[in-house]
Amino acid sequence: MRQIKVVENGLQAKREMEQLLNQGFTKDEVFLLAHNKDRSEDLTDALDTNEIGINEQGVLDSIANVFRTRGDELRSKMESLGITESEAEQFEQELDLGKVVVVAAK
Repeated sequence: MRQIKVVENGLQAKREMEQLLNQGFTKDEVFLLAHNKDRSEDLTDALDTNEIGINEQGVLDSIANVFRTRGDELRSKMESLGITESEAEQFEQELDLGKVVVVAAK
């Protein structure tokens, strides 16, 4: 089961996260993505959500992300959560506009 929400800012991301937690997701199953890496890390820290790492992506993709552009890295991370390639491209376009993508995946 997975849910994806596109929001404008951290406050909306927090509201979405609270709704997802009320629906039975755990903090370990909720991920936030922003195009700016610092913003993404700040939101993840502030809202105490999980980072998409080796457990979700696997070792090879995690290492490959070091050499990828930010857009490629974000699409790879989304795909590791079960989002299709075409969906990941659409969500990455939203990220390009400064939005935040909230993903809950069991």
